[in-house]
Amino acid sequence: VIHMIISSFRAIAFAFLVLVSIPASSQTLQQLDALSDQTADEQTGIALARQQAASGALLEALATIERVLTRFPRSAEARFDHAMLLCKVGDQQGGLLEFSRLKDKDYPPGALKQAIGSCQNAGPGQPS
Repeated sequence: VIHMIISSFRAIAFAFLVLVSIPASSQTLQQLDALSDQTADEQTGIALARQQAASGALLEALATIERVLTRFPRSAEARFDHAMLLCKVGDQQGGLLEFSRLKDKDYPPGALKQAIGSCQNAGPGQPS
């Protein structure tokens, strides 16, 4: 038992030293603050995620849209974009699962069906 406690203490101490030794970049903190501000408004956050996706920064776009969904979990537009981004980063299973949770009535006629087809046909690394 004492050995387990000492081992756990060493692991905690190591993790603390790693965290303390990594300098926090003020630019990174400023970027996080800006992202937080931009995702505080649903439409601004969605627009930012779309801009990121258009520039090829798909993981950043996915992170941004997930921040929007944290604040606005019922946003049909953000939920649709989230599903599309999952497909675009190669997570077709996740994207299709998210699409299955959406309602046709929240989108233009045929949009959901077309997006699902696009996701199903997209292979890893292929655009959806």
